[in-house]
Amino acid sequence: MKDWQASTPKSYSEVQEMILGALSPPGRSYWGAVILCLFGLLYGASCWAYQILTGMGVAGINHPVNWGIYLVNFVFWVGIAHSGTLISAILYLLRARWRTSIARAAEAMTVFAVMIAGLFPFIHLGRVWIFYWIIPYPNQRDLWPNFQSPLVFDFLAISTYLTVSSMFWYMGMLPDLAALRDQSTGLKRRIYGIFSLGWQGTHIQWRHYGTAYLLFAAFATPLVISVHSVVSWDFALSIVPGWHSTIFAPYFVAGAIHSGLAMVLTLLIPMRGLLGLQPLINVGTLESIAKTMVLTGLIVGYSYGVEYFMAWYSGNMFEWDTFIWRAFGHYAPQFWVMVVCNVAGPLLFLIKAIRTNLIWLFAVGIIVNIGMWYERFVIIVGSMSHEYVPHAWGVYSPSWVELSIMLGSFSMFLFLFLLFCKFVPPVSVFEMKEHLWTHGKA
Repeated sequence: MKDWQASTPKSYSEVQEMILGALSPPGRSYWGAVILCLFGLLYGASCWAYQILTGMGVAGINHPVNWGIYLVNFVFWVGIAHSGTLISAILYLLRARWRTSIARAAEAMTVFAVMIAGLFPFIHLGRVWIFYWIIPYPNQRDLWPNFQSPLVFDFLAISTYLTVSSMFWYMGMLPDLAALRDQSTGLKRRIYGIFSLGWQGTHIQWRHYGTAYLLFAAFATPLVISVHSVVSWDFALSIVPGWHSTIFAPYFVAGAIHSGLAMVLTLLIPMRGLLGLQPLINVGTLESIAKTMVLTGLIVGYSYGVEYFMAWYSGNMFEWDTFIWRAFGHYAPQFWVMVVCNVAGPLLFLIKAIRTNLIWLFAVGIIVNIGMWYERFVIIVGSMSHEYVPHAWGVYSPSWVELSIMLGSFSMFLFLFLLFCKFVPPVSVFEMKEHLWTHGKA
């Protein structure tokens, strides 16, 4: 608490000036990063257009691996999206004070990650112009979707998650958008005035706002569990060795939160320095994220061990052989990278000197993100390439087209986040003021 009080602005006006001041006209380095990300986005989009024109043959997907890194990236981005709801909704309900300065950026990260995740099923589809055939609604084309299919669950769960997350994020910005409207002129004032929806900060508006925000937080909380549980059922409801497991739902949820928290560290540490928000997003806040990652890393490590125990205890030779092959077969390097990055990496945060060092925090965040991507790769590719029949075994390597589209997805994510940092207050002004008031500093 002393650290928080020593590093935080002393008045409401200082808080507002610091946060809204971060939206000042950016310099060349910012625009250079935006242009670089835009170039990567356009390059990935052009590769997707090339795949559409040429056919799915340009991708490395083939029998027996029919799900390549397109689906790996889909699961990865859905997992990244979980941290925003965890920090904003669940920690809000638990009244965790350290969430205040990072909630807005985490919510933005959620919305952008879900948007990108939703693209990959269409990219994997190939004939993207008939995407509406897979939407679960009655039609006259004799294409009646199986409403017991987890793919239908995916559509409903992810669209619901995107809708609720976007509304939760936008509603939280209303008071800050009104503050930007009041201090802007000309076209900017008109634009912010439209998006602030006539907010005047009256007592009645604040009362309704508090009720609505609490209800949204309560409604969004079960979505954290439901969305990635539904994604895990894409695998668990099949009979592929290594997938058909009842542990997948909690396993995927824990892994999603783990990767999401790592991405929060990866983005917020550079952001706080570039925007001058160190007094608000202080080391104590980042340390709390690191402590949470220790917990989620232990849960993920426990899940890895339980997977092997269940494969051995089941007595199913196909299941056990698949897990042995994961650890010592063709994809063994990816497997051990996954274990070291996701389990051993976060344990470094048990050392206070590491979890309070910005360089270590950023490095471990990158390491965990790499490990969580490889986890999805090992699960998806490792099982499909080594199923029941030995003569159908094979290996999979992504093509340059797949890797380029993957690069485009990361570029799109960073591009949207960079725009967010300069057009919307990256930290909630009114919540930081409320935090000051509760500590008797206003």
